[in-house]
Amino acid sequence: MFQAFELGPFLIWTRLLFILLGIWLATEFFLRLAESANLSLQHFRDHGWWYACTFVLGGRIIAMLAAYKVYLHDPVRSVFLHDGNFSFLGGAIGIGVVLYFATRGQRTIFLQWLDALLPAATLGLVFSWLGSFFAGDAYGAPTDVFWGVLYDTPSVRYTIPLHPVQLYYAFFYFALTFLLLVIRKRSKRVGAETLFGIVTASLGAFVLEYFRGDFSIPVFATVLDFGVLTFLFVSLGVFALIENRIPATASLAYELGLLVGTACYMFARTWLDLETFDLRVSQLMAVLALLVTVVYVVVERRRHPYF
Repeated sequence: MFQAFELGPFLIWTRLLFILLGIWLATEFFLRLAESANLSLQHFRDHGWWYACTFVLGGRIIAMLAAYKVYLHDPVRSVFLHDGNFSFLGGAIGIGVVLYFATRGQRTIFLQWLDALLPAATLGLVFSWLGSFFAGDAYGAPTDVFWGVLYDTPSVRYTIPLHPVQLYYAFFYFALTFLLLVIRKRSKRVGAETLFGIVTASLGAFVLEYFRGDFSIPVFATVLDFGVLTFLFVSLGVFALIENRIPATASLAYELGLLVGTACYMFARTWLDLETFDLRVSQLMAVLALLVTVVYVVVERRRHPYF
């Protein structure tokens, strides 16, 4: 483990070094992909500070959501970045939010930008997880496999071999980046990379999180919860497709029905005697990302059949 090393009078944190390297390579990769798809890069010059700020803000917010109870207990801690709690994935989401608004007046659609952003994000995640491996962050669960790793640091609560889950993630995202480039060359419509990439990443993260051994705030979920979530997102997708074909009153009734139905379920959920199982917050976010992506890509393809 190499949490930090000295370079002259400076102390360089390994995880920060890998994150900065990932940001640089992912940015170069993203710009090249966007340029190869004939996407205009002018807005990056016009809104550069917005992209930088939302990258930092998005990375901080997603990292805080994964440990939300810690920050609810100590809200002041959320404004200080010295604790090192940062999510590269959250930063990529922040970039995507700015892209959505900055490119709305162009002749392209947001899904084209997502197809370029996703491979760059997965490449950056490779370096983010490598940094976590050397720093001893997001460490794995105890194991007896011969490739288990030992950490000698107070921040790791085990003194026995652990799954190198950070390397699992790094290899997974490296392979996913390669597959996304293959799909990019062969796909005939926009959204293929986004759909395959996020669905695969969500399923991979859901499985790999079971190899984690670091502290996590559990989320208690039931099978019915996932069924309701799926129904809700499918319903929102159907509404997006028929919104312009129904009267305003019917549209309002549709929205209110979904809202009231969801609220009733959330209220009645505490009274239902259902078997629950523990999930990490990141696993719940992976499920949400999968559902949102499937609905969004299907709706956008129906709206823009010629892209």
